[in-house]
Amino acid sequence: MNWDDIRVFLALARGGTLSTAARATDRNATTIARRVQRLEAALAVTLFEHGAAGQTLTEAGHRLLAHAEAMEAGARAAQQQAEAGAALGGSIRLSVSEGFGTGFVAPRLASFTRAHPAIAVDLVAATGFLNPSRREADIAIMLARPKGGPLIAAKLTDYRLGAYASEGFLAEHGAPAGIDALIGSPLVGYVPDLIFAPELRYLAEIDERLDPAIRSSSITAQARLIASGAGCGVVPCFIGDTIPELRRVLVDAVSIQRSFWLVVHRDMRRVARIEAFITWLRDEVARAQPLLMGR
Repeated sequence: MNWDDIRVFLALARGGTLSTAARATDRNATTIARRVQRLEAALAVTLFEHGAAGQTLTEAGHRLLAHAEAMEAGARAAQQQAEAGAALGGSIRLSVSEGFGTGFVAPRLASFTRAHPAIAVDLVAATGFLNPSRREADIAIMLARPKGGPLIAAKLTDYRLGAYASEGFLAEHGAPAGIDALIGSPLVGYVPDLIFAPELRYLAEIDERLDPAIRSSSITAQARLIASGAGCGVVPCFIGDTIPELRRVLVDAVSIQRSFWLVVHRDMRRVARIEAFITWLRDEVARAQPLLMGR
């Protein structure tokens, strides 16, 4: 029995399927199955029951899980102690929505890497989020507070969204006088069946009658479409106010507020490089409050 096999066991116990464990450990599913079989042979027990929905822990598996998590906690404590006495190094994987990742974090990230050149940062900016509970990411910035799991979550910031149009669009169509003026007007928005979080249903929140004619799963693409004159649309102010071609419209009628939540696994919260990144990010957010709130 070795520690690497225990790590694979933990990934499968937490993920429930070979494919999920493979992603969490950067291995393939065949390797995961082989490592678990080797561990079962070494212990002379069956650790998982295999079903259509995936792998479920047996009674022996649950017993091993408690010991495995204690081993993991000990390994992390040793890592944290080593990091505390040395220059910050290692890697951080940050999972963040595409809009905040590309529109806010990316333009500022160089200041963190200059201050901590030995820390490598993976900026995973995409629709959907990696799961810190399953060790898919070290830090996640999410649209809603997670409801469970071994996680520490705290609000990072509120932010505001507004309606925007390009100068060319406004010259051709005129500035909308109210929400009713948007009905039947060219609109840009999300692909309805590809919206991965209810917090992104902006147009329906304004008026159920609003139906975008040009749709994209990418908020960055939506912003560029609006800037090209394709139509009006709703984007975060930290994106819309930084694109020279865009003008905010219907300021009083369209003002949507949302929040970002900072989420880490509870075992990672006191890792020095994670603490350094969180401190840096909170400082950047504090300085950018006028931009985030559309003032």
